[in-house]
Amino acid sequence: MPFGMGLNKNRHGTFEARKKVPRHLEEAVARVLGNGKPKQVWLKHTLATKDHTEAKRRVKAVQIEFDRILERAQELLAERPLRDTISEAEVKLITDRHYAEMLHLDDEETREGTGRDEWMRAIAKQLDDAGVEYDMPIPPSEHSPDYGLSDSEFRKRVADLDWELPIIQAALARGDVSKINEHLDYLLNGLFGINLDRRSEAYRRVGMAVLRKHVAALEAIKRRSEGQPVDTPPLPAIGSTSFDMGATLTAAFKGWKRQRDRAPGTLAEYERAIKVFTELHGPLPLLQIKRSHARRFREALQDVPARRSGKLLNASLPELAQWGREHPDVPKITSAL
Repeated sequence: MPFGMGLNKNRHGTFEARKKVPRHLEEAVARVLGNGKPKQVWLKHTLATKDHTEAKRRVKAVQIEFDRILERAQELLAERPLRDTISEAEVKLITDRHYAEMLHLDDEETREGTGRDEWMRAIAKQLDDAGVEYDMPIPPSEHSPDYGLSDSEFRKRVADLDWELPIIQAALARGDVSKINEHLDYLLNGLFGINLDRRSEAYRRVGMAVLRKHVAALEAIKRRSEGQPVDTPPLPAIGSTSFDMGATLTAAFKGWKRQRDRAPGTLAEYERAIKVFTELHGPLPLLQIKRSHARRFREALQDVPARRSGKLLNASLPELAQWGREHPDVPKITSAL
């Protein structure tokens, strides 16, 4: 459990450095680490020492590395096109996902407990071992239930609900979406990969929709804490082919150009790529673009003749690829137009 700033002791007494990953960066950090996980909640690194003074010396270099990982994750998010629109289908999927996640988490804690009692007892033991006086109630180990929440965990959950629900209800009444900024960052950037301009009407609209669902989920959890049965909806799938993301590659490209100044050559290259991709597949919504589309795009490019004249000068990508397949001996390009 926590020991000092950014330090933990594992069960063998060896110190390790830990840093909580901001929720909206969890997916991007997993991509930076390349560990195959969908998200990374904590950054951890063993310091290979049981001496506290030595651990404090070693942790500085590890913390620098943690900061570098978070910076790279932030850069990954920054490369996403900046958008100022969002479709109603997107809003519905995002809000349904948020509501379902909150109730799924509540289900898990109700079944398995929160682990708060063990955490409190571990802190108390560390303080006792260090000779530090403290004034906090420590749950007795013999009262931990085999299933579900302990008495102290249940009381804490009720107290948290009684504290949070009025605050979020008041925020909804005032339209103050800042109270759920962390959830919005997680949903938009972390889960759905949407880089939405915070100054846009679309951001305020999805913010209000998420705020309403957040209140609804808290009210449902409160009813559960009173012993009322409340069903948990299934988690909506992310990336469903039936989900119309609305914005096309062309629209996303326009938002990306507005994000900051780009080199003229880069803009021309990207614009040409989007043009020929659209010639092949049409104006697909972003979320409907799959790996199969990218594969067919690459295969079509590989059939394009390296030298073009006559009617081929103004031909579309499908026409060029078809001509190339009909003339297999003609030299082809390999990667780009």
